[in-house]
Amino acid sequence: MRLFSSFAKRIFAHAGATFAALTLAASGAWAQGWPERPVTIVTPFAAGSITDVAARLLAQRLQQALGQPFVVDNKAGAGGMIAAQAVARSSPDGYTLLLTTNSTHSVVGALFKTVPYDPIADFTAIARIGSFPSVVAVNPSLPVQSIQDLIAYGKAHPGALSYGYGNSTGYVAGESMRHRTGLDIVKVAYRSVPNAMTDLIGGQISMAIPDMSNALPQIAQKTIRPLVVLTKARNANLPDVPTLDETVMPGFDLLAWAGLFGPARLPSDVVAKLERETKAALSSPEILANFRTSGIEPYWTNAADFKAYVASELTKWTSIAAEAGIQPE
Repeated sequence: MRLFSSFAKRIFAHAGATFAALTLAASGAWAQGWPERPVTIVTPFAAGSITDVAARLLAQRLQQALGQPFVVDNKAGAGGMIAAQAVARSSPDGYTLLLTTNSTHSVVGALFKTVPYDPIADFTAIARIGSFPSVVAVNPSLPVQSIQDLIAYGKAHPGALSYGYGNSTGYVAGESMRHRTGLDIVKVAYRSVPNAMTDLIGGQISMAIPDMSNALPQIAQKTIRPLVVLTKARNANLPDVPTLDETVMPGFDLLAWAGLFGPARLPSDVVAKLERETKAALSSPEILANFRTSGIEPYWTNAADFKAYVASELTKWTSIAAEAGIQPE
């Protein structure tokens, strides 16, 4: 009986190894033909957001390069978790991808008590594609010309100021300002940055922290007034606008990032193709010009480097949120 049991174990072990090898071989052969039908790129924010703009610019290039439609699907809400969860639970066949930001992969655990996915384990990092710098802006009717004026105004008029945010960058930056400067201001959540911008322009809120894609056209039209940028270095698009670091928050430096993911266990051949084509896209003068005009700073990294970057940003953003006194909800 023991002899049979030992023999049976060897047979089943051999069969299992053979099956695994055949599965891997089939997967590799299949992936070489990818894509053979339309690919969906899910984004966690609404149409008109900077993430949506980046996704559509990249999708157009990938469609041209790979010969199949790349369709952008906006799944806004819940801080981006709806979109991220949908991709995490999708089949790892390369036909459902996620173009997302730090909102779903760096700070989500600091903002929400329950996150229905693991930002590292449930995804395949493919490539980082860029950064989204942001600016603190107010409605021009507010009698302030600087961030120092805004803080003084808030102290002189308790409860009069409000700020809107439509992504994690705006929320973390806003709460950091409140915590470190004593700014008296009430937060107002929006589903996406364009919604917050509508109310800022209309005067329903006093301040917002939009990305450059949404801010620059309105700054040019003078419908909003920029006060400071979030990064330590001044922004090339707004060279006369100071930073939080050089004014009221020494050391502060916050920059949103964007990157492409698939669900966990995405075939290596698919990852390699997407690495190659995203790099080619970010080497294209047309794409570079479109990115920069839209307020996107292009920045490409391969899958391995991007995975390491996501892990480091998870630590960084969680720490900044904690220092701002943000409690998961």
